[in-house]
Amino acid sequence: MKTKPKYYLLDVDGILNNGQFIYSNKGKVGKIFGPDDNDALKILSQFINISFISSDYRGYEISKKRVQKDMGFKINLVRNHERSAWIEKNFDLKKTIFMGDGIFDWITMKKCFYSISCHDSSSLAKKYSKFITKSNSGNRSVSEASFHIIKKFFYKDK
Repeated sequence: MKTKPKYYLLDVDGILNNGQFIYSNKGKVGKIFGPDDNDALKILSQFINISFISSDYRGYEISKKRVQKDMGFKINLVRNHERSAWIEKNFDLKKTIFMGDGIFDWITMKKCFYSISCHDSSSLAKKYSKFITKSNSGNRSVSEASFHIIKKFFYKDK
């Protein structure tokens, strides 16, 4: 039997949202999250363990509110320069799908079982992705990736 992934780890900013930050004179006050991703992840969670990672210290509470409180998934705050080592320590990379977008995500992508990026991700992330969504970040890209994972790894013959 072919290996099936056990974990799906997603970067928040630039994947679940459009990567843009909303600032006021008081600092970071908002992020823009798109439709359908939560519903698709709920379906996918029947097959795989889903969690999120963020390196956005100033906007972490915004991401935590969306991911953990609204959606019900675990989120971890890890600095960019510690990310690769942290993921290797906490996940079996041979069974992990990683979805990222940024200039540092390729380091993890090349080590994981399977890697995904969005249409508007950095060129480095796309270079090391095994699947690139047609959708842009924050605009149903996670939903598209979720159904791709279900079809590719869990219902391949159906």
